[in-house]
Amino acid sequence: MPSKAKTGKKLVIVESPAKSKTIAKYLGEGFIVEASIGHIRDLPQPSDLPAELKKTSVGKFAVDIENDFKPYYVVSPDKKKKVAELKAQLKDADALYLATDGDREGEAIAWHLLEVLKPKVPVYRMTFGEITKEAIHRAMDNLRDVDSALVDAQETRRILDRLYGYEISPVLWRKVARGLSAGRVQSVVTRMVVDRERERMAFKSASYWDLTGQFGTGSATFKAKLAAVDGAKVASGRDFNDDGVLTSANAVHLNDELATSLAAGLENADFRVRSVDTKPYTRRPAAPFTTSTLQQEAGRKLRFTSKSTMQIAQRLYENGYITYMRTDSSALSDEALTAARRQAAELYGPEYVPQSPRVYANKAANAQEAHEAIRPAGDSFRTPAQVANHLTGDAFRLYELIWKRTIASQMGDAKGSTATIRLGAVATDGRDAEFSASGTVITFPGFLAAYEEGKDESRGDDDSDEARRLPNVAKDDSLTASDIIAIGHETSPPPRYTEASLTAELEKRGIGRPSTYASTISTIQDRGYVRKQGSALVPSWIAFSVIRLLEQHFTDYVDYEFTADMEGDLDKIANGQAVGAAWLKHFYYGEDADPGLLSIVNNLGEIDAREINSVPIAEGITLRVGKFGPYLESSIPTVDPKTGEVVESARANVPEDLAPDELTAAKAVELMETAAPRNASWARTRTPDTPWLPRTADTAPTSLRSSRR
Repeated sequence: MPSKAKTGKKLVIVESPAKSKTIAKYLGEGFIVEASIGHIRDLPQPSDLPAELKKTSVGKFAVDIENDFKPYYVVSPDKKKKVAELKAQLKDADALYLATDGDREGEAIAWHLLEVLKPKVPVYRMTFGEITKEAIHRAMDNLRDVDSALVDAQETRRILDRLYGYEISPVLWRKVARGLSAGRVQSVVTRMVVDRERERMAFKSASYWDLTGQFGTGSATFKAKLAAVDGAKVASGRDFNDDGVLTSANAVHLNDELATSLAAGLENADFRVRSVDTKPYTRRPAAPFTTSTLQQEAGRKLRFTSKSTMQIAQRLYENGYITYMRTDSSALSDEALTAARRQAAELYGPEYVPQSPRVYANKAANAQEAHEAIRPAGDSFRTPAQVANHLTGDAFRLYELIWKRTIASQMGDAKGSTATIRLGAVATDGRDAEFSASGTVITFPGFLAAYEEGKDESRGDDDSDEARRLPNVAKDDSLTASDIIAIGHETSPPPRYTEASLTAELEKRGIGRPSTYASTISTIQDRGYVRKQGSALVPSWIAFSVIRLLEQHFTDYVDYEFTADMEGDLDKIANGQAVGAAWLKHFYYGEDADPGLLSIVNNLGEIDAREINSVPIAEGITLRVGKFGPYLESSIPTVDPKTGEVVESARANVPEDLAPDELTAAKAVELMETAAPRNASWARTRTPDTPWLPRTADTAPTSLRSSRR
């Protein structure tokens, strides 16, 4: 058979059509650039398997669990036409370049293309972190083979998720509700949100008081806060635990009476400066963006969801504005370091750029992937002003955020000084009161000239004193005092997660991959496990039932450390230090003292669905999670006043917008009574003396308390 005539054409396959034209332009003549449009094949639903396979070891998962967990892949129906087109293009090509994304997912897509297209021409793996002419040409100079270890890791992850979901989800269908799903990362993330709500439900607030006043010399005044009474520190919010107990043994706890009388006793007191302490202030810039930190900061500053952040970033990448947006790395290439330092010097002055480039270490628990940080594309960066005519709205705002963060990361420290003034007086009742004020003066803004990192909501007192200039005073100086007032406070429960703070916690714990955080957080909302209340993430009652069942019967599979360890094992497979098939065998079938998932599912025993779906709210009232949603049910016998017969238990619906921590005992009674006249007979059986026990940290059932390890 005659050999195929050489055409000189080279076929390049990328994932997205948006990249094709730009990359083709940079490669020039002789290259045909086509897009696979994502994955071309995947595991089918078991119901879609050929009849001859359904009763074999492949039939349960579309994975051969008796033969090294070999997956049974099929070309997706909507990709058959695309595969035919790629095969036709390949017939006329002398070489194939697989230019899918450079992460595990992209490596797997490249491998699937290789398996399906079966090329008879030389094949090269081509990766790039940005779509610029320079980057594409560098990629052509650094071709390689498909990384089989990365492919193994991605395939193992896909099969693992299939085993987990297909074994555990049916248990939820039987015991909680049809249509629910369990997922290796999804369920753990849901548990994190539920655990935080449990903490809020068990929380007991404590009240405490302090004083503030205006002090000064001449026309210069400043605000100071009571710091100590008779030499003992005044208790603040952070001195109480979540049970409302004061934990600082040496702190003085002021109540309304003590604080008010002290304020009155200081009205005409002689205040003097007791000490002035000045320290140098230095603040370093934040590292360039990773996938996780970009999602966090876009959430804080731009109010973007994680999902929309990644969608916008994807478009910016594909159109050549930023580097690849799925990365754990905070490193910048030599070219990017040069570009950032040069631009910072041009825009802010050479004194704003340190002598040596800044290098940042990865902070993520399981950091991996060989990409750069997310930064503006190119060996020289376009300023926001230069792209303003091409990018609009959210795309421009995200590009500006990335540009500012990148430039700031290579700028000098912000410098200044922080002064703390301690001042005091003796009240008319003899108590010694000492106030404190702190302020920071920035003498050199450094990176702050370009960018300042946002913050998540925190607990405790806000004692931020940055950028507050205090008057120039010395020890023993006399001060005027005015507006000395007593102020009452309540300790606050742990704040609910936002998408930004949840993403930060996932990264800190090493749960999941940053590239999947956005889709996971979106999934738990789509499934009805979590909803948004403002920016806060609030769990549904059905999430409580699901997590309670998983904690009791699949303990390891929603354990934070176990899940992070699994992620570490998958990293070992990606690095060639372990083999996927052996790891899956151990996970599913178990070994020695480790029972494995199959054994756990087969030996679940009896699960009391009513108990799983019940949460005691107060004495005599239980919340039930039913087929049509949550409702309250009375355990107090309801008697028909006419016949004396015991009738069906009184019930009341729970409003959809009522957060679990807002369903207190008093609120439950209100809902039951509001449901009258349907519950009229129940209401008549309850006397004014009927006790209703509120939830506390000690009396809350285990279904409400966090099962910490």
